[in-house]
Amino acid sequence: MKGAIHDRVRGPEIKGSRITVYDVLDYRGTHTTEWIANMWDLSVEQIEAAYAYIDAHNTEVMAEYAKMLAREKQGNSPEVRAILAKSGKRVRAIKADLKHRRTESVHA
Repeated sequence: MKGAIHDRVRGPEIKGSRITVYDVLDYRGTHTTEWIANMWDLSVEQIEAAYAYIDAHNTEVMAEYAKMLAREKQGNSPEVRAILAKSGKRVRAIKADLKHRRTESVHA
């Protein structure tokens, strides 16, 4: 499938989707091509095109993939963790308020 992969800033993607070759790498070797295609509602040919791209550009793809895995391993920065904690607290307060309102309406 020549031309089945294009780059739209996030890295090489399968055309017609937002699935990158890095997404495919997460599952290559641990799942069948059919399973991967089915998971994203893509064709086997599209996944095979991603494999072909990975193989043809292996050095650059694997170097970028290694950087991505290293960033993921580091986790969120302290600033992001603080934002997540604050929003989590807000969500818990909203849930508690909704639960309280439901209880009041049942007993009213």
